[in-house]
Amino acid sequence: MLARLLLTLSLAFLCAGSLQAADAVVVIVSSERSASYMEASEALLVELERGGLARREVLQITVAELPAAGTLAPRVFVTLGTEAAGLLAKREWPAAVLCTLLPRASFDRITRETGRRPSSQFSALYLNQPFTRQLDLIRLALPHVRRIGVLWGPESQVQTAAFQAAARDRGLALVSAQVGLNEPIFPSLKRVLEDSDVLLAVADPQVYNGGSLQNILLSSFRGRVPMVAFSPAYVRAGALLAVHATPSQIGRQAAVMVGRVLDGKALPATPQYPQDFSISVNEHVARSLGLALDSKSLSEQLRQLERAK
Repeated sequence: MLARLLLTLSLAFLCAGSLQAADAVVVIVSSERSASYMEASEALLVELERGGLARREVLQITVAELPAAGTLAPRVFVTLGTEAAGLLAKREWPAAVLCTLLPRASFDRITRETGRRPSSQFSALYLNQPFTRQLDLIRLALPHVRRIGVLWGPESQVQTAAFQAAARDRGLALVSAQVGLNEPIFPSLKRVLEDSDVLLAVADPQVYNGGSLQNILLSSFRGRVPMVAFSPAYVRAGALLAVHATPSQIGRQAAVMVGRVLDGKALPATPQYPQDFSISVNEHVARSLGLALDSKSLSEQLRQLERAK
């Protein structure tokens, strides 16, 4: 079933060239032709169709295909991933640009490097979750926790103050360390794990990447300091749990934001976090810690808590 879906979406990308670029109302620029980007794109397209936009009015291209796309003058661009957002940020376009499927830290870095400011013409739908939601999940799943360990990297460290405020409001203490560019991770990780009840992973490629993840998870497991992550892949690798938005959830929310532009309104000048979310639990890790956690129950409790605010 998944293979058939990916084939269908791949053909959609390949057939996109049949649309005259100058006639496109919406242009989706993907960093690459990956399964997650295709899933988000399909959810976006389905919702736009429900709103009355025909698929033939949407051009789907990758960053590699952008230079050959010719003159583009849509009502709105939607970027999928960090590379696509960074590319479109480098010039002014006669259209609104909505950046999706990238962490807040990456969007902040792009705005710093290009001088672009978030506005109704250049905004974002972040991939990562708000700190408030992550901390509320920790309090629901691990009510005994009081000290939250965090490793900040060069991209994420600007969010320290926001995290401290959210933790303080919940009676939680922040135990943190900064990992500088090209610095070793593990001296900082050791200090954080020694004084923390849980390790909250914050998306930053300097800290969490393919070369470091397994060793961080192993250190966390040995120290019996569970990791709360930002990705279901990290849960499968050994993190205790994660709250995250699926590509389909991001695509549907992006469609609502794009629909506003097509209705003559503006993108939100302030970038948004995902409204919907999913929770993943590693049951093996939970059992090893003597915990019984149910992702469905946690999801409902977290939604109820947010509705009550």
